[in-house]
Amino acid sequence: MSDVRRPALEGSVGVREDRRISFAEYGSRRGQAVVWMHGTPGARRQIPLEARALADRNGVRLIGLDRPGIGSSTPYLYPDVLDWTRDLELVLDTLAVDAVRMIGLSGGGPYALAAGVGLPDRVHGIGVLGGVAPTQGADAIAGGTLQLAVQLAPVIAVSRVPLGILLTQLIRLARPLAGPALDAYAALQPPGDKRLLARPEFKAMFLDDILNGSRFQTSGPINDVLLFTRHWGFDLADVRVPVRWWHGDDDHIVPLAHGRHVVDRLPDATLKVIDGESHLGGLGIAEEVLTTLLDLGPRRAAPTRTRRR
Repeated sequence: MSDVRRPALEGSVGVREDRRISFAEYGSRRGQAVVWMHGTPGARRQIPLEARALADRNGVRLIGLDRPGIGSSTPYLYPDVLDWTRDLELVLDTLAVDAVRMIGLSGGGPYALAAGVGLPDRVHGIGVLGGVAPTQGADAIAGGTLQLAVQLAPVIAVSRVPLGILLTQLIRLARPLAGPALDAYAALQPPGDKRLLARPEFKAMFLDDILNGSRFQTSGPINDVLLFTRHWGFDLADVRVPVRWWHGDDDHIVPLAHGRHVVDRLPDATLKVIDGESHLGGLGIAEEVLTTLLDLGPRRAAPTRTRRR
C-alpha cells in the first residue's frame, strides 16, 4: 500500500447535547470551503487523492466529517436526516466557514441534500455521487439494496446498539487483514468498481480511511441505514440549492433509476451518467466534481419552509 499523507488539520468540534463531531481538512485554510460527506460505511478521510491534490493546487478548503458513531464523533441517532444540519451549522461556525459547497457519496448524499434545506443561505451548491433515494414519503422509490433495510427496519431499530458493538468488534478482528479483505471485496464487484479499487492510490485511501475511522467505534453505518428507512425530514422539492448529480450506469447498489427519480424531483438539478461505472464511479472523477461545484458561483437564497412528518 502506498503512503497516504495525513490531513493538514484534524480535530473535533463540540455540538449539541455535549457531543462532538470530528473533521479532517485538506488544502487551504482560507480557500473556498467544500464539505465532503463520506459513504456508508466510511469516515472523514474518504476523499480521493485527486480531490486533495486539486485543493492544494487551487487553494480550496476541503473538509471531511465523521458522522456520529464513526471515528471520534460521539454516537448518536438523529430523529431524521434534516436534524443533522443543526450540528453542521455549529461545525461551520466553529471552523469560521461562511459559504460552503457540499458533496455526498452514496449514503452521504441525503446529508448533503439536507444541508441545502437546513442552511440555504450558506450552501452554494451540492454534488451527489450515486446517492441513495428516499424510501418514505411522497418522494419514495422502491428497489435497490436499501429495500431489504426497509423490511428489516423494526429489527434494526431495537438492535442497533448491539449490532454496532458487534460490527466494531468484527472490524477490529479483521484489521490485520484489511488489505486482503478489500481485495476480496473488489473481486466481487462490477467491472467499474473493480478497476477503481485496483488503482493503488484508491486502495491506499480506502484502507487509510477504514483503519482510521474504525479505531474507536463503528456504529455509524447502522444509524445511517436506519435513518434511510425513515422520512428524511424534508421533501426533495425543498432543496432549492443547485444540485449536480453523477451516477454510474452500472451501479449495483443504488440503481441509476433512483438517481433519475431524485433529480427529476429536485427544483434545480442536473444528472450526468457515468458510462461503464458502478457505485464508486463518482470518486474517479473527483476533479470534475469539485470544479463543477466551484464554478456554480456564490448565491443567496431565502430560507425555505420544510415539511416534516
